[in-house]
Amino acid sequence: QVQVVEPGGGLVQPGWSLRLSCAVSGSTFTFRSMGWYRQVPRKGRELVAVIRFDGSTAYGVYVKGRFTISADFAINKIYLQMNNLEPEDTAVYLCNAEDYDGQNWGQGTQVTVST
Repeated sequence: QVQVVEPGGGLVQPGWSLRLSCAVSGSTFTFRSMGWYRQVPRKGRELVAVIRFDGSTAYGVYVKGRFTISADFAINKIYLQMNNLEPEDTAVYLCNAEDYDGQNWGQGTQVTVST
């Protein structure tokens, strides 16, 4: 069984930085892609960043240039470095891990950017 665990998150001020991590456990998991999505009430779920097994990355339009995703493929763990955070980045951040059996989601972690 695949489990997705995403500690981190918290309350930060505008302009600050924060790093999220996400780890996948489960011997059946074969890394295909992992990434972050975020959910805001009444706005749905949007892509933040994704990294694929070949190291290629993609970013949501609202975070490009401020956020960086990286991965340690050996331990199925990814990181999201978020810089210059804005109040509009406030959301529940959900980690997604895709293998050849399908999608696996974490519980989500709250990130709040506020003074």
